[in-house]
Amino acid sequence: MIKIGLISDTHNYLDPQVLEYFSDCDEIWHAGDFGTIEIAEELKKIAPVVGVYGNIDGQDIRNEYPLHQHFEREGIKVWMTHIGGIPGRYCLPIRKEMDENPPDLFVCGHSHILRIARDQEHNKMLYMNPGAAGKQGFQEQRTIIRFEIVDGNFHNVEVVNLDIEQEEKAEKATQSS
Repeated sequence: MIKIGLISDTHNYLDPQVLEYFSDCDEIWHAGDFGTIEIAEELKKIAPVVGVYGNIDGQDIRNEYPLHQHFEREGIKVWMTHIGGIPGRYCLPIRKEMDENPPDLFVCGHSHILRIARDQEHNKMLYMNPGAAGKQGFQEQRTIIRFEIVDGNFHNVEVVNLDIEQEEKAEKATQSS
């Protein structure tokens, strides 16, 4: 079993809640647009980071993280990139490889829109975009995902809305004072 924390589009802002929510993860996957290498360094204090660079990332991040990551965890073939598209509408450079060799899990970021779906056209591959965890962008909610992979199956997939969690913590603090 492996527990994964999935994040994207931090854009140089790492919400302190992320550190808390990912504290028991075995790995953290960052689907691009870190913003600065310091974001990766902070995440590495919690768990090893597997990442890809995004369109806003500078050379420091590009030197450490590739455009695409292909790897396997617990019997699941994973493909992670920053700009990938969505099921049925993958980006042109992605589409051909996706048709010829779909992974079990395709992870991307960029859109700032949380989406978890099964792609029926590609062997029921699981598609995950964790949305955006940073403050920059047009997203209405800042989100991350936690999940486990056990013997080739996904378990305990959880979406964390950082904005709601922050509001609830503030409300509890106000009530206790």
